[in-house]
Amino acid sequence: MNETTPLLLRAARGENVERPPVWMMRQAGRYMKVYRDLRDNHPSFRERSENPDLSYEISMQPFTAFQPDGVILFSDILTPLPGMGINFDIVESKGPLINNPIRSLKQVKDLKPLQPEESMSFVGEVLGRLRESVGNKAAVLGFVGAPWTLAAYVVEGKSSKNYAVIKAMAFQEPELLHQLLNHFAESIANYLSYQIQSGAQVVQMFDSWAGQLSPQDYDEFAAPYQQKVVNLVKAKHPDTPMILYISGSAGVLERMGQTGVDIVSLDWTVDMADGLKRLPQAVGVQGNVDPGLLFGTPNAIRSRIVDVVKKAKGRKHILNLGHGILPGTPEENARVFFEAGKNVNELIKVSS
Repeated sequence: MNETTPLLLRAARGENVERPPVWMMRQAGRYMKVYRDLRDNHPSFRERSENPDLSYEISMQPFTAFQPDGVILFSDILTPLPGMGINFDIVESKGPLINNPIRSLKQVKDLKPLQPEESMSFVGEVLGRLRESVGNKAAVLGFVGAPWTLAAYVVEGKSSKNYAVIKAMAFQEPELLHQLLNHFAESIANYLSYQIQSGAQVVQMFDSWAGQLSPQDYDEFAAPYQQKVVNLVKAKHPDTPMILYISGSAGVLERMGQTGVDIVSLDWTVDMADGLKRLPQAVGVQGNVDPGLLFGTPNAIRSRIVDVVKKAKGRKHILNLGHGILPGTPEENARVFFEAGKNVNELIKVSS
């Protein structure tokens, strides 16, 4: 067993591993009492995510509690926006609000190229401290929002149910939207490279809202810019595994597998065995336990983990939820998830 490289990094690179590594999307956050207590003292989300001491402390909370195989930077996909000249706020229970939504070519042309070492040095500091703290016990993960999803936020000005504003732009002024997407692709690639240089060993791109696109619009407005990010990052960091996650991705799964990423993160609406059939053999998978299952019994959680891991056997697999852990999830059930993941070989033997 290679003790000098974290299990998650070995698995993400496609090496033979003793078991699938396990972490959770949104594992630092509202379901943990220690996080809610800290939030009471620091109610501003931007303070929590942009103050390096707070971001580091929150990133480490689930590692201290559960020892997952991956520790992910506590941040937000919108964190890079101010460095490009787009201000935002995150309002509790309402989500992100963009102060001046992007609707014109002039606004796009006025955007600044992102220089993360200047506008987001706190991210580099936190990633370096995380690497120092977890050593080889876990891999440190960085992440970004993909161009389409960032564009959806800054054009809509907030979260949306139907994405009418950005879709109107896509179908009325496609060139304007393409210029915005291209700016984001270059900036995000730059930001990912900065995260990797600062200590991130595996990185994940969230295209949270690309599942709202028809396949042909995904091919025009999402996939080319995902690919651009991948290509720019891989040119500088060819050995850093990249993961792509889209919520509601069943309709574009094959397309995700063609973007150049190393791992596709499946949501829970696709059966693991079916998802694997639809992806090239060389592409790994992450996921895909329903986060709602963590409101169930410990036995239900264990049996679903066994099912997912058995179906993924023989393929590069990182055990995770199919979306972020939900607020209100009992912490003890999060513990069951992590412990079952770590003991999955024994659980499989018992179930056979």
